[in-house]
Amino acid sequence: MKKVLALFFAIALLATACGDDGGSSSPPDDGTATTAPADGADPTTIEMWIAFNDDARLNFTKDRAAEFNANHPDYEVVVTPFDSYNTVFEQTALAIDDGNPPEVIHFFEAATQEALDAIDKDGNPIFTSVTGAVAGRTEILGESVVLDDVVSAASKYYTIDGELFSMPWNTSSTTMFNNMDILNAAGITEPPATWAEVEAACEAISGLPDAPANCITWPNHGWFFEQSLGQAGADLVNNSNGRDARATEIFLNSDEAIEYVQWWSDLEAAGHYVYTGTQRDWGGTAAAFNSENVAMLIYSSSDTTVIGESAAETGFDLQTSFMPYNQDRDYVGNLIGGATLWMTNGLSTVEQDGALAFMNFFSNPANAALWHQTTGYIPITNGATELLESQGWYDESPNSAVASEQLDAAADTPASTGALIGNFVAIRDVVTAAVEDILVNGVDVDDRMASAQDEAQQFLDDYNELFG
Repeated sequence: MKKVLALFFAIALLATACGDDGGSSSPPDDGTATTAPADGADPTTIEMWIAFNDDARLNFTKDRAAEFNANHPDYEVVVTPFDSYNTVFEQTALAIDDGNPPEVIHFFEAATQEALDAIDKDGNPIFTSVTGAVAGRTEILGESVVLDDVVSAASKYYTIDGELFSMPWNTSSTTMFNNMDILNAAGITEPPATWAEVEAACEAISGLPDAPANCITWPNHGWFFEQSLGQAGADLVNNSNGRDARATEIFLNSDEAIEYVQWWSDLEAAGHYVYTGTQRDWGGTAAAFNSENVAMLIYSSSDTTVIGESAAETGFDLQTSFMPYNQDRDYVGNLIGGATLWMTNGLSTVEQDGALAFMNFFSNPANAALWHQTTGYIPITNGATELLESQGWYDESPNSAVASEQLDAAADTPASTGALIGNFVAIRDVVTAAVEDILVNGVDVDDRMASAQDEAQQFLDDYNELFG
């Protein structure tokens, strides 16, 4: 019973999280044979719950489901949208309690440890390994299996004990969007690559006669803190970032962590970084950049398409670049963000094969390429990247290639792969609150991160007492 309660405790703690966060033509017919249900039989329903309810991402998902259903009349994939990952988690908890969860559930990367640990009231795992369910097959219901073709950064993050437990879908990284009109006016011809170059650029921009109100912004969200640790080769937690064994110790006040938060604070004190005053403010920071009130925006690459369209409408030259790093440390690599599709345990063979077939169809080269063009999330398979290259997409849209290039540039280390950790979202929120205290109240960085360390360690200890 203790672990059953812990499932709901863990999911409830995710309720403060925030989402990350092209053309609309259908891909060509791939020749998949259609199958019909037995006479008089109803189609097998595959429920898919996703954390997107905006038109672009929801309509993309529903369109793919409709295509799959047309090719497989013995199945009906039903897509249910929610307004955030938080709501998906909350509704999943209720559905598990009722004993009727959906077949496919959309969880983001910070929920990976919770999903691995989740069990039902009888002590059975809530989710099953996708690799294990595929069982070496190369196609399921006529749909090619793409697991082995998933790009390296996503495959490495979600592979645990040699198995992909979930199907990677929307994957992003942290890139910088640059208003080159403002930068060029200040005599800067290339986007800043390091912290020192950002500082120099901001000094130059602030001297312009028509300088923007501030120079740079990004959301106050723990994900950016984690990205900086990865860049510097520093683990967030022990045991090789939770990869060799369950994480039991957290490092929020390591030298690399302090350096990043101090740099952030110094930029704000100099008047270069603008804090909107709202934690996890994706919308407000993007609006500041889109309206040219700042010259640079560090953000999720998932919105590359939307930001590009906004820049075109406003009429400024947009260039995307890698997230700036600490020039005093060797660059190791940036991490992924985004989410995967988890398949619930205990499905019948018919249900499981339908779910697996749909998830692989969903990320076949044509669909994964179209998803990337629609949003800005990276192409999740190598086949999709090859298709886009053959179509000349990156020649037409070079900004769209930056996130994939940044992830490909990362070394193969636990730091640049990213952490597996229980109570991850609660720990992210500890970082976010500490940074706000530093930016708004001028609290000493070392002192505040020391108290954040103690608070986060308690969250991790509490989780491990239930699951460890």
